[in-house]
Amino acid sequence: MMSRANTRVVMRRHPNGMVTEADFAIEHGTAPEPAEGQALVQVKYLSLDPYMRPMMDPVRSYVPHLNPGQLMPGATIAEVVETRDPGLPVGTTVACALGWQEYGLVSAADVRIVDPQAGPISAALSVLGMPGVTAHYGLLELTEPKAGETVVVTAASGAVGSVVGQLAKLKGARVVGIAGGPEKCAYVVGELGFDSCIDYRSATFEEQLAEATPDYVDVLFENVGGPIFDAVLGRVNDHARVALCGNISQYNADEPYGLKGVRQLLMHRVTVHAFVIADHRGYWPRALPELSGWLADGSIRYREDVASGLVDAPKAFIGMLTGLNFGKQLVEVSAD
Repeated sequence: MMSRANTRVVMRRHPNGMVTEADFAIEHGTAPEPAEGQALVQVKYLSLDPYMRPMMDPVRSYVPHLNPGQLMPGATIAEVVETRDPGLPVGTTVACALGWQEYGLVSAADVRIVDPQAGPISAALSVLGMPGVTAHYGLLELTEPKAGETVVVTAASGAVGSVVGQLAKLKGARVVGIAGGPEKCAYVVGELGFDSCIDYRSATFEEQLAEATPDYVDVLFENVGGPIFDAVLGRVNDHARVALCGNISQYNADEPYGLKGVRQLLMHRVTVHAFVIADHRGYWPRALPELSGWLADGSIRYREDVASGLVDAPKAFIGMLTGLNFGKQLVEVSAD
């Protein structure tokens, strides 16, 4: 066994409001050695996701919060470089949750084998990973859009929202996206095939939303929260369904935004499904074959925004939280 240098990114302190690069620390050490039944893997790609931000706050949530000095969590794609697990020969590509580091230990029970022949391995962190399964479950299992219905998707150019809108189109729905900026809106309509997209930064956002939803809204896939959520709630139909998946606009807020659309939920008898895909691991085998098929035949497209190196991960993470990324935000940890 050879000794390998291992770079890690830990949370240095709990953020105060907007997360900053000073909230992280870079640590250098040595990669661990595999015990019997383990394999040492080298991380190729790290996924940066909004859920990581609330984990940095010392509050009660669906998972334990981080404490200063702890490794930042995250899904990864890695390659086996040393092994003492017969189920994981050297060279095997796996999807696993190793967080923000270059090397880690896994066993066959901890990972999902990735077939490099099925497409770019990074797709296992986006359309063929957690974001894709989240979109599939939240839209198709919880809100069940019907042909002809109007579906609104917030953060429509993001890793989850982009898949949601394309799945809704496959089901025959009329799909309206909400995204930040003309370039993202052009991508959502021109490349992903949404029927329309509204720039939430526009001074006439609410007027454009009304024009885009003349028959009101049957399904809302909500990733953003805040005033955008309230604006769409003002357009819901009776018995509309909401998949409450994210609240990214509030993760760095000094003061939580109070939901003002509760009246709309009551008047229109809206069903709200708040969900976290980590609660539904048994759903993955159902979703992944369908997503793989749609990706292979071109029914689903995706886009990646790739930062280079773990040292740049904090900056890329902050950029994602503020909408600077375009597509699924990844970090290429190791290219060799």
